[in-house]
Amino acid sequence: QVQLVESGGGLVQAGGSLRLSCAASGRTFSSCAMGWFRQSPGKERDVVAAINWTGGRTYYADSVKGRFTISRDNAKNTVYLQMNSLKPEDTAVYYCAARVGVGIYSYTSQYDQWGQGTQVTVSS
Repeated sequence: QVQLVESGGGLVQAGGSLRLSCAASGRTFSSCAMGWFRQSPGKERDVVAAINWTGGRTYYADSVKGRFTISRDNAKNTVYLQMNSLKPEDTAVYYCAARVGVGIYSYTSQYDQWGQGTQVTVSS
């Protein structure tokens, strides 16, 4: 198992950028596929981006393609989400998720480890 701690959220104006980090503890991080999800009040938790265990494959929700980039550093046990050209509709709590596996996963039910979340607020 891994324990996940997100950081980097905050308040930013529309058009701005933020970089989220998810630090993982535990010995299996390099064997884990990772995902970033977000949830706003009254809505379901949805995938934002996902990455496989090597970092060689990525997935993005259509709403963030071309604006967000997911990456990982297995030496630092950390996965990142670089968010550019932020929009007010990106406002949500962002969660990091992990699961052991060689694939790439885009559904909440496919992950078994979750962080506590970090708030991202984009003002217009």
